[in-house]
Amino acid sequence: MAEQHADVTRPRLAALVVDDEPPARDELAYLLGEDPRLGRIHLAGSGAEALTILAQHAVDVVFCDISMPGQDGLEVARAAAAQPEPPSFVFVTAHDQHAVDAFEVDAIDYVLKPVREERLAEAVRRVVAARPAPAPPPAPTQPQDDDEVIPVELAGVTTFVKRSSVIYAQAQGDYTRLHTRDSNHLVRIPLSTLEERWASAGFARIHRSTLVSLGHVTQVRTDKGHCSVLLGPVELQVSRRHTRALRDRLGRPGEARRRESPTA
Repeated sequence: MAEQHADVTRPRLAALVVDDEPPARDELAYLLGEDPRLGRIHLAGSGAEALTILAQHAVDVVFCDISMPGQDGLEVARAAAAQPEPPSFVFVTAHDQHAVDAFEVDAIDYVLKPVREERLAEAVRRVVAARPAPAPPPAPTQPQDDDEVIPVELAGVTTFVKRSSVIYAQAQGDYTRLHTRDSNHLVRIPLSTLEERWASAGFARIHRSTLVSLGHVTQVRTDKGHCSVLLGPVELQVSRRHTRALRDRLGRPGEARRRESPTA
């Protein structure tokens, strides 16, 4: 494949190659493996096998044939679209008559066989361009005594909640519910605002609606490709999109690193 330069600010993409013809599948996997923008590459020989892999692994992009026995590529794309965080799709096929159908299922690109290296590189570029920009690195850690206090008013009574007492926070529309060890408080602050303000204090997004304090994480669990975190007796699900970033945060020096515990 023509030389490509990976953006060091972005994690490499996990890919799935789906084709019922082994030579075509292996050749496409080889070409993609030469691209530094891609990381782990899964292989599937049928639509059913592809959906099994998608249910068990976090996959960013699927390079999929269309005409296959059983579930074809379009059916795989429609089924994958029902996932909470579906992968991007690039169709790689010898037939051009399915192009309209492909883009109706929001395909990023449509590549005709035989695959040319430059054309495949362009498809990867489009996938990368369509993904959200990476979050900026967290600001330097604030001094430990710089503990933000949030006033919460309810029925004429104002309660002062320290950020350090918050174990996790969950979005509720334009509001956020702050959970401490023994209570919870609803504040009129969007979760995205707290995520930005509290990133340097050790808070991380684990789901589009959940922010957790990494210092309170006691375990990380994995079960059949699904990830969750324990904060004492509380267990919260981690979305596939945020799993990799969470593991990176927990593995950094200075962050809370806990023992990972696979479930039975």
